[in-house]
Amino acid sequence: MKTTEQELKDLVKQKYSEIALQDKETNMSSCCGAGGCSTEVYNIMSDDYTKLEGYNADADLGLGCGLPTEFAQIKKGDTVIDLGSGAGNDCFIARAVAGETGKIIGIDFTEAMIDKARTNAEKLGYNNVEFRYGDIEKMPITANVADVVVSNCVLNLVPNKSNVFKEIFRVLKPGGHFSISDVVLAGELPDKLKQVAEMYAGCISGAIQKDEYMGLISSTGFKDITIQKEKSIVIPGDILATYLSEPEMQSFKQSNLGIYSITVFAKKPEACCAPGCC
Repeated sequence: MKTTEQELKDLVKQKYSEIALQDKETNMSSCCGAGGCSTEVYNIMSDDYTKLEGYNADADLGLGCGLPTEFAQIKKGDTVIDLGSGAGNDCFIARAVAGETGKIIGIDFTEAMIDKARTNAEKLGYNNVEFRYGDIEKMPITANVADVVVSNCVLNLVPNKSNVFKEIFRVLKPGGHFSISDVVLAGELPDKLKQVAEMYAGCISGAIQKDEYMGLISSTGFKDITIQKEKSIVIPGDILATYLSEPEMQSFKQSNLGIYSITVFAKKPEACCAPGCC
């Protein structure tokens, strides 16, 4: 039976509620926190945040696949929205750039993550960083308020990515922009990997084709679409062995399938019109 979009959302919410209670080392040694699943590498996705201003160790759960805030061109006083804000790490880094006159809003649909992020913000004494409980397919934010939207390894977990890009378009001010790190594919994942729930919650099997992903951004009405960074992601053999037989593993390794972390930048046009009418 095909899993519905709501069932997939419920699965991700359950997994990330568990992740919120784990330490960084446990999360980073797993598939984006889906459970300890590899002894071959420390982390197959995440970039090093620790040298960025605003980095907070308590807020770093090791779940990202890029550094979108590094590429986001945030300015002093900007209003920044972080989609899937987790424990708040990207929000705190964004605040370091936007400053005390900026406003940072994190959105997450996992209550345990919201609680953790709010606790971290309270400890830091930040009164211009807030965390809102909500679905990024229907953000609890009015239109045309954000200068910048960032997100780190989250949209690939959302079944209906088109809805998210439409929401990003809605909440951005005319002339505003986003910088999003995400996981995309070149070629089709084996069905066994697609169907495994933990791989879905672990970032990989929820990913879509790179061309399709970029097409969604374009069809939503964004312009100046640029890939700011791209890196290949290699799935360790001991993870593959959990889901594939030896012949299937060999076939997979010999295939042209590519799994990539990309950081994408795009702008909302200055003249704010509906997608397709410009």
